Amino acid sequence: MSASTDATLDTRRALRRGARQVPAGDPERRTIRTWQAWTGSAFMAPNIVLVTIFLLIPLVMSFLYSLQKLSTLGSGQWLGFNNYSDLFHDSIFWESVENTAIFTVITVPLGMAIGVGLAMLLNGVLPGRLVYRSLIFLPLAISGVATGVLGSFMFDQYNGFVNKLLAVFGISGPDWQSNGHWAMTSLILVTLWQRVGFDMIIYLAGLQGISPDLLEAAELDGASSWKRFRTVVFPLLGPSTFFLLVMNIIYSFQVFDTVYALTRGGPGNATSTVVTYAYLQAFDDHGPQELGYGAAIGIVIYLITLLITSAQWRFSRNRDEAG
Repeated sequence: MSASTDATLDTRRALRRGARQVPAGDPERRTIRTWQAWTGSAFMAPNIVLVTIFLLIPLVMSFLYSLQKLSTLGSGQWLGFNNYSDLFHDSIFWESVENTAIFTVITVPLGMAIGVGLAMLLNGVLPGRLVYRSLIFLPLAISGVATGVLGSFMFDQYNGFVNKLLAVFGISGPDWQSNGHWAMTSLILVTLWQRVGFDMIIYLAGLQGISPDLLEAAELDGASSWKRFRTVVFPLLGPSTFFLLVMNIIYSFQVFDTVYALTRGGPGNATSTVVTYAYLQAFDDHGPQELGYGAAIGIVIYLITLLITSAQWRFSRNRDEAG
């Protein structure tokens, strides 16, 4: 048997054993690496195609539309960055940004606090806890439009369930539709009802990943229930908290269906968010239908979301490195 044949057999044996000391220039090793690269590319190809078709191309087209004066009829007129200039002088847009910020600041921490509380409660030995988990998670399975329509029935200021329930106790219900502050309150309550199940499920998964030995050791050291939660449980829920923070903020800045079905951004612009304002500018039957202006708002929403997410990732990375 020749020396080259011996070398090839040694290489094959080394590869089968998973050994790392294989000659770098060996032809068979290059063949295997090439095959692995093509196999990995084949598995990634469907995802790359879908991302390109449904994310990258629409994003590029939206940016091009945002540089034009474009309506549903007729061809577009090139404006450059005039739409963005008009946008930053648009008082209604800034009111929508303020409404979105208020909505986010209230719903995100409050929903996460309720979610972790429910998760702690339902993680223990509680009769019928599977039923309670299902009931709390059920609203998330309903579409946002259906949730908004249901909320409009519940918070109708004349015949709604909430005001009728308050009337039983002799309380006059608020003007949910005609008062801006109460309209925003109804939107927040409906959103919490819909989203708190998602927070609960994520925190519940995090709690079930915590070793009982840690809690038992803290209990033996004399730590109270609150101290065990504050010093042991909540720090170990850090990944779950970070995930929920990112997802909930993104959702809050992109919320549309519930708002449109519940209040349509009214009364006035009291509950208008940046996404509902973009939709009304671009597609509302009673408005100007300025697709280019609506696309400019969409690009700004994308940049805001990207900036917030990047800041959260950087903060999380710095915290992990410091820890």
